[in-house]
Amino acid sequence: MIGPGDFWLSSGHHLCDRDEAGRLIPTEDLWRAFLARPELLPPEEACAAELALHTGLLAAPLRPVAPDELAALADPDARENWQVFLAFRERVRAAPTLEAAWLALFRAGVGGVPPIFLQMLTHLIARAAMEGEGDAFALRAAEAFFRPQRAAIHPGALLLADEEFLDARAADGDLGSLGRLLTEAGSPPREVELEVLSEANAPGYAARSDAHDLALDIAEGRPGQHGMARALERFITHVTGEGVTIRPVPVIDDRNWTWHVGLDAEATAIANDLWRGTKVKQARLARILWLGVLEFADATRVLPRAAGRPVYLALAMDAAQRVRMKPQNLAVGLPLRTVAESV
Repeated sequence: MIGPGDFWLSSGHHLCDRDEAGRLIPTEDLWRAFLARPELLPPEEACAAELALHTGLLAAPLRPVAPDELAALADPDARENWQVFLAFRERVRAAPTLEAAWLALFRAGVGGVPPIFLQMLTHLIARAAMEGEGDAFALRAAEAFFRPQRAAIHPGALLLADEEFLDARAADGDLGSLGRLLTEAGSPPREVELEVLSEANAPGYAARSDAHDLALDIAEGRPGQHGMARALERFITHVTGEGVTIRPVPVIDDRNWTWHVGLDAEATAIANDLWRGTKVKQARLARILWLGVLEFADATRVLPRAAGRPVYLALAMDAAQRVRMKPQNLAVGLPLRTVAESV
């Protein structure tokens, strides 16, 4: 159990209100946090019209912006940037909560939405989903929903470490041999200098959660393997409203394999090939890092062809040992009936 204290303060969750179900309602201060992003801060050479636009939106983040205000911007790139942001703002505002907006964005298509904005939304929603969670291993696993990871496999451990943290340590020349293993494929480990989340340091997770400086061991039987299942359970239930149970498994051994969801592009491609019966080379198969079996609490909400059947989940690294989780696959890939199909 983690000790008392907030976690992931950098998500900005404190800038949101909550509805009765605990889902997030953005405040003007949250939009001000978006406007403070480097991508939207006017550069020193910005024209007076852009400076006025930014200043005006900081004062009233939800105010309408007339077309002539954008047309007045001297830099065409700046005009495009602001058009993209304002379109994103309106798509989010059209939904009652950030969770509903996130679902709508991915179901309708996120073309034209900057990845950083989607990452910020996912960070917020993951934070709301994990509210009240006391298992530091589940919380650390959930960081992978919105933070790219690098993986390392060596005897006795299967580690995930935050990519941005590793890159910063590498730039400082303070990486350690395990860090080098995580950044350079094939580099043999000599001594562990990157700290791994353990029962001993888990009580301090909340205080250091925004540093993203702890690696997670998701090897079979380790707390991190089960933490990943717990994090996925909470995220799915929070976003979709569907109760689920997930348990880690070492392999998929199912002649009646019916449905799977890849948690990233690599896992999706590998699982699709396996499901079709396509031969997968061992080296590629070894990229699978984590497997789970999902079952729904309410079987009536499941599509008929998947009813009563397990749903397999897979997480993988790519050839460069990078892990790019796509939690949106859970929103669009689970075998759930639509509202129309349920009535």
